[in-house]
Amino acid sequence: MPRSIWSGAISFGLVSVPINVQSATEDHSVRFHQYHREDGGRVRVRKFCEIEDREVASTEIGKGFELTKTQVIPISDEELHNLPLPTARAIEIVAFVPLDSVDPIQIGEGYYLAPAQPVAAKPYKLLAQALGRSAKVAVAKYAWSGRERLGLLRVRDDVIVLHAMRWPDEIRDPSELYPPPVEVTDEEIDGALALMDTMAIDDLAEGGFRDTYTDALEEIIDAKREHRAPPAAPEPEQPGAVLDLMSALQESVQKAKASRGETGSPADVHELPPKKTAKKAPARKTTEKKQPAKKASGRRPRSA
Repeated sequence: MPRSIWSGAISFGLVSVPINVQSATEDHSVRFHQYHREDGGRVRVRKFCEIEDREVASTEIGKGFELTKTQVIPISDEELHNLPLPTARAIEIVAFVPLDSVDPIQIGEGYYLAPAQPVAAKPYKLLAQALGRSAKVAVAKYAWSGRERLGLLRVRDDVIVLHAMRWPDEIRDPSELYPPPVEVTDEEIDGALALMDTMAIDDLAEGGFRDTYTDALEEIIDAKREHRAPPAAPEPEQPGAVLDLMSALQESVQKAKASRGETGSPADVHELPPKKTAKKAPARKTTEKKQPAKKASGRRPRSA
C-alpha cells in the first residue's frame, strides 16, 4: 500500500470526513542517471550559495520571494503551514456539477481518499454513495504545496477519488490555433465515422494498450547487460501526402478490419458513401420549327 501523502478532512457542509490521501497512479518509466562518459562516474547536481561560493546542506536552504535583485522576503515552512485558509486543513466541497460539464483539459493527477479512522467510515460511505447516486461530481478547493488548488471528487469502485484541476484562467485560449477555412463534405464526414466504427471498442481494458516505449528501453538494457546486440529498430513508415481523402479513408477502413482479423470481400470495404457526381442536364429536344435568323449585332464573336 502506498504511503499517505497528505492528511486532512473532506468538508461537506457541516459534515467532516477525516481522510488520508494516497496517489492513485504509478509511474513505470525507466529512470536514468547522469554520468561522466570518460570514467562512468555519477554526475550530481549540487546547491551552492552565490555569496559564499560554497555548497550548502538542505537544512540551510529556505524559501523566499524575490522583491528586487537585492531584496528577498523570506517565507518559512511554518508560515506556509499556518496560512489563514479554510482549505489548508480540509478539502472543501463548494459545488456539484455534471461530469460532462467539466472540460477534460482541466483534469489532472488522481488521488485516492481513504477514511483516516474508524469513526470516519460512515460519513465517508455516505458521501461516496450520494455521489454515486447523484450522477454528479463534487468541485472542491484545497491547499497543497504552498498554493490553493481546484479539485474534482468522484467515486471509483466505492472509493472517493480526488482529481487535481487547473483554474479556468490557466487554460490557454486555442482560437489562434484554428485551421484555415476549408470545406468538408458530408460524404467525407460519413467516411470518417465509418473508420471510427471499425476502430471502436467498448472499454479501454479490452484495447490491450501497452507502453511499448518502456518495453523497448528494457530490452536494450537487458541486451547490453547480456553483452548482445540490441534489437534492430524497425523502419518507421513515412506517411504520404493525402491526395484523395475518400480513398485514404477507404484504405484506412480496410487496414483497420485486417488488423482485427476481419475478412470479407472487397465490397465490405466500400461501405463508405460514394462520391457524388454532378448530374448532367438532359439535352434539350430541338423543335422542328426553325427560328428566324437574328440580325448581326456588329459585335465580334467570342473566341472559343
